[in-house]
Amino acid sequence: MPDRYDLAVVGAGIVGLGHAAAAMERGLKVVVIDRATAITGATVRNFGHVGTTMQAGEGRDYAERARELWLRYAPRAGFWLRQTGTLIVAHAEDELAVLSESVPGQLLDGEAVRHRVPVPGAIGGAFLPRDLQVDPREAAPRLADYLSRRGVDFRWRTAALGVEPGMLHTSRGEISAAAIVFAVNFDVDHLFPGIAEEHGIVRCGLDMMLADGVGLGVPLLTGSSLLRYSAFAGTPSVARLRERLRTEQPELIAHDVNQMYTERPDGTLVVGDTHYRDVTVTPFQDEAAFELLERRARELFGRSELRIRQRWQGVYASAPRDFLRAAPMDGVRVVSVTTGIGMTTGLGLAESVVSDLFG
Repeated sequence: MPDRYDLAVVGAGIVGLGHAAAAMERGLKVVVIDRATAITGATVRNFGHVGTTMQAGEGRDYAERARELWLRYAPRAGFWLRQTGTLIVAHAEDELAVLSESVPGQLLDGEAVRHRVPVPGAIGGAFLPRDLQVDPREAAPRLADYLSRRGVDFRWRTAALGVEPGMLHTSRGEISAAAIVFAVNFDVDHLFPGIAEEHGIVRCGLDMMLADGVGLGVPLLTGSSLLRYSAFAGTPSVARLRERLRTEQPELIAHDVNQMYTERPDGTLVVGDTHYRDVTVTPFQDEAAFELLERRARELFGRSELRIRQRWQGVYASAPRDFLRAAPMDGVRVVSVTTGIGMTTGLGLAESVVSDLFG
């Protein structure tokens, strides 16, 4: 007879773990399967930035709940978290205009920015005090260990082969579950190609690096970051900012750069990131992209050199809308964050889905 659970989750990334945590808190019997041997996908290849304040609409609702959950699970699971907020640095008047239109009351002048972060030449910025930071390489594995200790079953090196109401077919046998959630990020098309096509889901590849630290005590965003997040997207000045960057810094636009930085607990600096999209992302990374990221980092921090320790490719789901919530059959959900805010919103999105399934 197949094993029986209240909830089976396919995918052990942050969205999958969020479903498992929400169900576990309700006293439900949960199993998580993943085809890998550990958490190695988008959940560990990011900045570890929980950017609550930069979201709007549905994303803000999920982000606010996710913030509460990160604060709950950090001490329980024993992973590093700091509440230092986010600093956005501005080097041009149109960047300050976007900030003034989106985060009024939290603007900083150039001297205040330079006092907080080692960024010469800033003319101003904004401070977002509610944002959090975790170490992406530690947080999810520690959360998975915590859930395992609380009774959630994990089955690694186990692939999902098919599903029907109440039954998940895997490479290691059948799993009976009242509800089944597929939280497989960009791999929706493996079992649900119709859903992927209907929602326009493709893969977004990223070029990222790890460098020696610069003494950055807070996650740092720049003018290019203002083009990416929903809280800034509706401001009157964002179109003018985009057009200026297109004219003055075409490399940033061509590589779709979010020039952003966080420092991990060991002091190393996460540097990112470029973006390129397709149904299948090429594994061949362009050295010009890494050179651009390194050069921009050196210019921003006023460094003649920056020692690079690691380079990697991130991949996450991308679609016209920020979230996928599909119900292909009774008791089955396909769920994904379809933009680069999984760490910010994933836990909140997952709890909402579990509430929908179990009340």
